[in-house]
Amino acid sequence: MQIVHGFRGDNIRGDIYGGITAAVVALPLALAFGVASGAGPIAGLYGAIAVGFFAAIFGGTPAQISGPTGPMTVVMAAIVTQYAGNPTMAFTVVMLGGLLQILFGVLRLGRFINLMPFPVISGFMSGIGFIIIILQIAPFLGQANPPGGPLAALLNFPALLANPVGDAVAVGAISLAIVFLTPAPINRIVPAPLIALAVGTVLALFLFAGAPVLANVPTGLPTLQMPTFTVADFPDIVGSALVLAVLGSLDSLLTSLIADNATRTHHESDRELIGQGIGNMVAGLIGGLPGAGATMRTVVNIRAGGRTPISGALHAAVLLAVVLGLAPLAELIPHAVLAGILFKVGIDIIDWDYLRRIRRAPRIGVFFMLVVLGLTVFVDLIVAVAVGVVMASLLFVKRMADLQGDSIRTITGETEDAPLSEEAREILKEAGDRLMLFHLGGPMSFGVAKGMGRIFSVADKSEALVLDLTDVPLIDSSASLALRDGIKHAREEGQPVFMAGARPAVEEVLDRLGVLDELPAGHCFETRAEALRAALDHIGSDSS
Repeated sequence: MQIVHGFRGDNIRGDIYGGITAAVVALPLALAFGVASGAGPIAGLYGAIAVGFFAAIFGGTPAQISGPTGPMTVVMAAIVTQYAGNPTMAFTVVMLGGLLQILFGVLRLGRFINLMPFPVISGFMSGIGFIIIILQIAPFLGQANPPGGPLAALLNFPALLANPVGDAVAVGAISLAIVFLTPAPINRIVPAPLIALAVGTVLALFLFAGAPVLANVPTGLPTLQMPTFTVADFPDIVGSALVLAVLGSLDSLLTSLIADNATRTHHESDRELIGQGIGNMVAGLIGGLPGAGATMRTVVNIRAGGRTPISGALHAAVLLAVVLGLAPLAELIPHAVLAGILFKVGIDIIDWDYLRRIRRAPRIGVFFMLVVLGLTVFVDLIVAVAVGVVMASLLFVKRMADLQGDSIRTITGETEDAPLSEEAREILKEAGDRLMLFHLGGPMSFGVAKGMGRIFSVADKSEALVLDLTDVPLIDSSASLALRDGIKHAREEGQPVFMAGARPAVEEVLDRLGVLDELPAGHCFETRAEALRAALDHIGSDSS
């Protein structure tokens, strides 16, 4: 097994371009997230460096760029406020959250994210793209976004248009033109975002001095934040750490799926959780923000050529260089230049392929995609994904329940198209409508439990009932209990019940839930024909 997953040396140039470009994009975001969290801009940089480096080295998604993200920053802001009197405890929460992520990976919980439906991923990706575009309008016009996220930014749009900063618009437009119009051969040699960054910064320095720049980029080495807590605070610390761990895991693995889609590769979910956990533990130790896989920075890295962990580690190294001494150069970068670069990133992230097919795509999938997109932009990324997954899961359960319900059949001697052996068919013909075969096919789950009870009610006219489980590979608790209730009802109505063909796994579940206890001794058989013969003998002896 590779120590560094996905490491290879045949893509060095692409990884260098990707790492540097991702660092350029990550720098203002890390500073902004640091300020928003209440821990300070330097905490954002420390978090980007720690999580970005260690998640790249120990994670399971080679092209992923990690660092502070919006959802993680929101949670961290609440934690910083909660422990305002003792900031060290806030970073203890970050360390414990990282430890929990490592535990998630060790317990192999990451694989469950692979069940994410495509319309949910599409809506999430497109929502991220629209968020990037919306939030870059104000910097592009030389102004700051109001607090409140994308919705507040949209509502503030008329005021922004009324007071644009001409110099900012000029350098932003030039940067936007460069990233869109740079010929592909040149872009392969020098990434267009880097060209835009350099040209826009120089123009702002000499021609458009009125464009607001980053300024005040902090520098210096971190001070270690050793874990500290009290017994009384421990339950709250664990609760906050669990929120960070779950949110960071979901955020990271969603980005891993997007990276897979862009690179046509497959990540290792559990390894990614371990890498993210290590990164967050180190981030907490040096006073940095918690982080996760960052969709925008990952896509920037991939589009610039990054494919291996080298790009993620290099991105962290560039940010470290900024912290240790290159801050004066970074301070000269105009916000509008970054906005122009990010406009292109946002447009590229939107799933235009799915949107072009929206009229022909299944309507329910389109509905899911639009709901997730709307919630992503106007509510919250994690809420959007959670709602999308729940809706898709409920639809899946409904469809499976319909299929399972269709596979349940009541068969008598008058049923002509029943898939029976000749012996079973003869027995049913001999019994006529006095004997009913209740045939179940396929896996039986909770979705079909209610329908199973309704079907049982049609057996009231028969003198005996045979439950055929030959084609049931598995059964859950709800379906088993529905079966037990049906057997009870039949016996209360004076109908003897016989069971046939229960496989070992199915029989074990039925036994544990007391279903087999409802059947008299000698009423369980290995084959359908044996159960039918026993039932016919039973009602035959009764009638005689």
